[in-house]
Amino acid sequence: MLNIKNLTCGYDSKIVLRDISLRIESRELVGIIGPNGSGKTTLLRAITKIIKPAKGEILFEGKNIEELRYKELAKNIAVVSQSPAINFMSVEEFVLLGRIPHYKRFQFLETNKDKEIAKKCAILTDTLKLKDRPMPEISGGERQLTLIARALTQEPKLLLLDEPTAHLDITHQAAILDLIRRLNREFGLTVIMVLHDLNLASEYCHRLVLINEGRIYKTGLPQEVLNYRIIEEVYKTVVVVEKNPISFKPYILVVSEEERQKRGER
Repeated sequence: MLNIKNLTCGYDSKIVLRDISLRIESRELVGIIGPNGSGKTTLLRAITKIIKPAKGEILFEGKNIEELRYKELAKNIAVVSQSPAINFMSVEEFVLLGRIPHYKRFQFLETNKDKEIAKKCAILTDTLKLKDRPMPEISGGERQLTLIARALTQEPKLLLLDEPTAHLDITHQAAILDLIRRLNREFGLTVIMVLHDLNLASEYCHRLVLINEGRIYKTGLPQEVLNYRIIEEVYKTVVVVEKNPISFKPYILVVSEEERQKRGER
């Protein structure tokens, strides 16, 4: 579905990503991980044409995205970004914004079909009960589900999520990621999501892409990427990697400085 070839890009004269090559197959659920400032969000912005490549190309279903109009791209790729500013509309109005890429020429209002699609996505994300609530008044977890509902209303083939579990408690983290996995498994939606929590990335993603200092450091199954040598090399901290006793996926335990000192003394 997505083929990134030798991508180098950044902001103005500052290069953030260098020589990124990555293939994303249809129906994959891929996690992008890496330290702060490594270029994870920049990669999503390049995929959506917010920033242009200085070198290389990005192909969506074989077509260079630079040749696709923004409206055409928005019909196929939806983005759930970090905390966009929304101050004046209801949840229902916000979710309906996802239909704009499908508006016909001279269409200014949503049709009954648009409303039905938005309603189905609200039901799927359990946000229909919020439809009349103002966006600023809903909780962080409800807001994230609403953002996903709007993205699904675009009827995309590829869903991009930038830290969808940031600032959420463990209950809402699990609810969001369970929903994303369900969308992937039951509806065949291809997903790329940036995650900071390595344990959540391990548990929910088919494949991980570890970016460090603007380059792909390692890509593969969670058990291939998340070993203690790689994590300590990239994140510069001491960890222990065990297996989740239920899923058998890698589980990372941080070793505090105090514990390291205790064991050093022994």
